[in-house]
Amino acid sequence: MKLNNKVAIVTGAASGLGLATCQALAAAGAQVVGFDLDQARLDSALGGGIFGIAVDVSSEESVKAGIDKVLERYDAIHVAVNCAGILGPSKTISKGQLFPSDLWQRVLAVNLTGTFNVIRHAALAMTANEPEESGERGVIINTASGAAREGQMGQAAYSASKAGVIGMTLPIARDLAEHGIRVVSLAPGLFESGMSAGMPPKVSETIVNSLLFPRRMGRAQEFAALVQHVVENAYLNALTLDIQCGLR
Repeated sequence: MKLNNKVAIVTGAASGLGLATCQALAAAGAQVVGFDLDQARLDSALGGGIFGIAVDVSSEESVKAGIDKVLERYDAIHVAVNCAGILGPSKTISKGQLFPSDLWQRVLAVNLTGTFNVIRHAALAMTANEPEESGERGVIINTASGAAREGQMGQAAYSASKAGVIGMTLPIARDLAEHGIRVVSLAPGLFESGMSAGMPPKVSETIVNSLLFPRRMGRAQEFAALVQHVVENAYLNALTLDIQCGLR
């Protein structure tokens, strides 16, 4: 799909991977709308004609309201990129205490259910698009994680939520194929972001030291470049692409 004059929504848009994705898609000619929890952070982070809407992806009502605002403004949605996510670190048992059940529910609500909320409502909007010559109407890109397969200590909820994103990619792509909508997930390793900034230095150093080349954290612009490529490459569908520099 050519991005010029297309409408794209990006969740988690106020920082990190989401912000870089907004900027890359806008530079490619798309009309971009960023979703994030905090309107003030969105207004501060976004620029260059990128519109921001406060949306809580874990709330279906909030997602629907955000999608409706995009449709009111642009009358279409062609691309949806799910970058919103939270870590919620905690050991299964720590100092005699159980992993908090409310934290577990919150991580899955944002990372997994929140992604599905956006997928459903964005896909419904995409079904109304006039198809391109190829028959394509839309592209949905989700953010999984290398932690889905290689989770670190304290990442039970996070890893489970991201494994869920990988697990639903193929069936959703199968569901939406008849509408000309592609679905791809990306599994980043350790990237420079607010999430990695909150990790203990010893943990992040251990991960970086296990990389191949280049031996450094990923950059948000590298993730965003892959997002753009997936949108523009019509033969990518129904799979999860790793972007993690050989992390094991």
